[in-house]
Amino acid sequence: MRFELRDHTADIAVSATGDTLEATFAAVAGGLAAASCDEIPSDGGERFSLSVTAEGREALLFDYLDELIYLRDVRAELPVDHRVDSIDVVESADGTEEWSLEASARGVPLSEIDAREVKAVTYSEMRLERTDDGSWGAYVVFDV
Repeated sequence: MRFELRDHTADIAVSATGDTLEATFAAVAGGLAAASCDEIPSDGGERFSLSVTAEGREALLFDYLDELIYLRDVRAELPVDHRVDSIDVVESADGTEEWSLEASARGVPLSEIDAREVKAVTYSEMRLERTDDGSWGAYVVFDV
């Protein structure tokens, strides 16, 4: 699970890879945390769980990251140390797919860190694809 922050005009982008789709989602979320804070404390904060559903794989990544930003604002905590335990897809009788994930993160109180505001995740230039070696790659732009 790896990520890299990249400058992107007035925004910031995260390029991430992982051996699995779950690891790639967690790596992008780690990039979101790194874009928000230069130094993430190695301890403190409580772990919390979250579930997200969406109509497609890319939509699931978008909605997962959007939920993390929402939870940051509501809980006044920066989600860090991301784990995506499962990603599942279920096809309904009418042929539509529903993607879902189960994940967790540790919430570091914003009062304990010097955090920058990442306003939103965007669909601009978003990529989520399997690479030639069978791993996964993602590219996501955040509005700062």
